Amino acid sequence: MSHQTVIVLDFGGQYNQLIARRVRECGVYCEVKPYTTPLAQLKAMEPIGIIFTGGPNSVYDEKAPRVDGAIFTWGVPILGICYGCQLMAQALGGEVTQAQDDAAREYGKTLTSYDTNCRLFRGFPAQGISWMSHSDYMARVPEGFALTAHSANCPNVAVADEGRGFYGVQFHPEVNHTEHGVDMIRNFLYEVCGAVGDWTMGDYLKTSVAAIREKVGSGKVLLALSGGVDSSVCAALLAEAVGRQLTCVFVDHGLMRKDEGDEVEAAFAKWDLNFIRVDAEARFLDQLAGVTEPERKRKIIGEAFIRVFEEEARKIGAVDFLAQGTIYPDVIESGAGDAAVIKSHHNVGGLPDYVDFREILEPLRLLFKDEVRQLGRELGLPEYLVMRQPFPGPGLAIRVIGDLTREKLDTLREADAIYREEITAAGLDRTINQYFAVLTNTRSVGVMGDGRTYDYTLALRAVTTSDFMTADWARIPYEVLDRVSTRIVNEVQGINRIVYDITSKPPATIEWE
Repeated sequence: MSHQTVIVLDFGGQYNQLIARRVRECGVYCEVKPYTTPLAQLKAMEPIGIIFTGGPNSVYDEKAPRVDGAIFTWGVPILGICYGCQLMAQALGGEVTQAQDDAAREYGKTLTSYDTNCRLFRGFPAQGISWMSHSDYMARVPEGFALTAHSANCPNVAVADEGRGFYGVQFHPEVNHTEHGVDMIRNFLYEVCGAVGDWTMGDYLKTSVAAIREKVGSGKVLLALSGGVDSSVCAALLAEAVGRQLTCVFVDHGLMRKDEGDEVEAAFAKWDLNFIRVDAEARFLDQLAGVTEPERKRKIIGEAFIRVFEEEARKIGAVDFLAQGTIYPDVIESGAGDAAVIKSHHNVGGLPDYVDFREILEPLRLLFKDEVRQLGRELGLPEYLVMRQPFPGPGLAIRVIGDLTREKLDTLREADAIYREEITAAGLDRTINQYFAVLTNTRSVGVMGDGRTYDYTLALRAVTTSDFMTADWARIPYEVLDRVSTRIVNEVQGINRIVYDITSKPPATIEWE
């Protein structure tokens, strides 16, 4: 089954992945393509619509990104956003200039009036807030275009040539700040482009399984399984498609959270595949003994992981495919277009030196993270794995400050498990984006019963974020923190003091090391 496709043509804007995600959330498949993509290649995709993204340039600059004017003769609807709007206006005979006064420049939340007869704004209130970000101005709109939205400072916030299906907006409908923004995108897709909404994870699962079987044939597939969301869903999809032709090597380095290794292994019991769990805890801890510097820990763990994986690969011998959990943001950010992207496993190493394979297999490379999670649910993976939080490749090694011992790791595992259990019990696990405990190397005096203690201080960390580039510390209710603190001090030996990290990113990072 082939899906209807929308092309998001990328002119370098900061929200371009978000535009694509919004389109897919509306049930329509889309791909992000660089503006330099040859028109013949775009046309071969048979898009039902094209979206021009924003970008940092001004269209009148000599070196500004351009598009071949033939794109406007295909009869395919086009939605231009910010730079994309101005590019379309200029290409079709309008005039774009730098705003001469501050009033014509607009940034941030702006009260906007809509012409609700326009298909883009059909069903909307007459006014709403839109998120502006432009210092250029359409001094003259192209012939055939009507003004379909305005603000106090700008008469042409949105323009449209409904006969040709061309629409332009000088704000960002894809961001949450724009009221009804997703509805505008949905209107473009369904009212203008004639979308039928045939993009679902259930359909994607069926077509992917068929495509993998056709590609792999009778070949062998090898996957390094980390236990993270991407590698786990990748493994499940391949297991569903080719069964025992797949070998998963799960390197258990002893640095995971409580029961996590067993949970990962249990999640794959439903499939008939070659699942190899390598118990490498002693090996990793021996190499990490006495190491306190976090970057050294990372390098040791990355190197050891690759060596263990190589040893297992040698036992298996030649394989036809080395599978990786590369996802669509990796592909877009690499600028690689259709080129293969080699994703460093666990963010700590590179591609193993010794793996005898013919081809890289990346079955998730067209999916965003939220789609990967949904695919995991379709495959029947448990929710604890599908919704697993970001977890650093070095694992708890960088959440134990200072030197590592098995005793310290076990202490942290128990404390972290209590923290996560109480966050879930309080119903906060879906609103806090990441939360974990850190065993510091600070010891302090305490009193337990009638005795004096000199034990470790445990730090709790919790943040809210939309992109993990910036983050705010989570306002966990005091009564929840109180329960966490009381339970940890009473149930976990070696900890007598709990502190809560109230630093945002920046200046801090989310992890401590």
